[in-house]
Amino acid sequence: MGMGMLNKFAMQTKIEQLSTLCERNYQIDPALYGQYDVKRGLRDINGKGVCAGLTNISKIVPGVEVNGETQLGDGQLFFRGYAIEDLVQGFMKDQRFGYEETVYLLLFGELPTKEELADFCTLLQSCRTLPASFTRDVIMKSPSEDMMNTLARSVLTLYAYDHNPNDTTISNVLRQCIQLIAQFPSIAVYGYQAYRYYKNDKSLFLHQPDPSLSAAENLLSMLRADRKFTPLEAQILDLAMVLHAEHGGGNNSSFTVHVVSSSGTDTYSAIAAALGSLKGPKHGGANIKVVQMFDDIKESVHDWTDEEEVGNYLRRMLHKDAFDHSGLIYGMGHAVYSHSDPRATVLRGFVEQLAEEKQCLKEYALYTLVERLAPQVIAEERRIYKGVCANVDFYSGLVYRMLDLPNELFTPLFACARIAGWSAHRLEELLNANKIIRPAYRAVKDDASYIPIDQRG
Repeated sequence: MGMGMLNKFAMQTKIEQLSTLCERNYQIDPALYGQYDVKRGLRDINGKGVCAGLTNISKIVPGVEVNGETQLGDGQLFFRGYAIEDLVQGFMKDQRFGYEETVYLLLFGELPTKEELADFCTLLQSCRTLPASFTRDVIMKSPSEDMMNTLARSVLTLYAYDHNPNDTTISNVLRQCIQLIAQFPSIAVYGYQAYRYYKNDKSLFLHQPDPSLSAAENLLSMLRADRKFTPLEAQILDLAMVLHAEHGGGNNSSFTVHVVSSSGTDTYSAIAAALGSLKGPKHGGANIKVVQMFDDIKESVHDWTDEEEVGNYLRRMLHKDAFDHSGLIYGMGHAVYSHSDPRATVLRGFVEQLAEEKQCLKEYALYTLVERLAPQVIAEERRIYKGVCANVDFYSGLVYRMLDLPNELFTPLFACARIAGWSAHRLEELLNANKIIRPAYRAVKDDASYIPIDQRG
């Protein structure tokens, strides 16, 4: 055994040396994936996912179905069998907020009557209050620079405040899910207020949720010092929450809920795991990269209306000569959709209204230009197996920016919406599965003979 202790510098140096062993001994020859027909990311070369389960909650269609077969075309999204466009048109036509109705539909599989929706809204409002001293003891005393960390830590801590945390009966899990759906906005906003106070020396204010307001209205009200917002602001944030509420069982965070729930663990552990997945920039953090990308475009491109100049900038991005040198155009492309993401299509229809109210039409025009040019540039510069289209992250970041929402809350707002879908998938897993999810991995390391320690070198 080693003797003595390392100081911080020596410890970091040793870890960096050891990391070279990881880099050397974890590498897998990419050719082996093709040799053994392994679907990397559980998707084939065309982006089609491996079928790992069945679900009644939502359906994602990359195109149109003809004689039972899917052909590439405009993407479609269904919640419990209802087309997302029809759901949005329904509550927009009635000038109602739609998120609470969407939560009801996802959880219970049916559209509510007026009376059922009113009762459910009352139930959600009754569950919004966090446990006594929770905000002070859990959120305020340990502020984090990352609000997703605050959310995950808070969810795990709520386990200790639950009188029956481990019971996985449907009634108990439903109670836990409804409470989390109701409490997520407060946790996210309070986490941000603690961060800006302790880390950025900003004024501290904590507004209690208003029982008369919808989830979207409460988010805006609790976030702003004067609690004021326009009807259009609340309407579009509500729409964004509806569009983010659910997206099939195969997306990374929802699949995480299925995997973790299949082990029989508690609700708080399953939702915290989903939050860990959503936190990644390849999943829920993508809209932050989109707005950062556009910030760079606005600084680098002299004429935002010049198609040639904008197109050349996009080519530079693909060649890793611009923005973050990743070779990616953020907000473009999706694992399933090829011609269009229905969520982006629906959201785009309302973004222009908000851009006009916020006097951001020039910026909105730049977004629409990039949306039109990027697929052309990608097709010219890259070998692609299916079409490329703008995804919902392409416009949601612009919406949040126009709503004066801080970047730190972009992904937590995604979580505040997606907790509805996660809850539905947890319930579905508990009701239908009786086996722990365990896919196979093929070992490709050759067998080795043990070497005595004094013969190693």
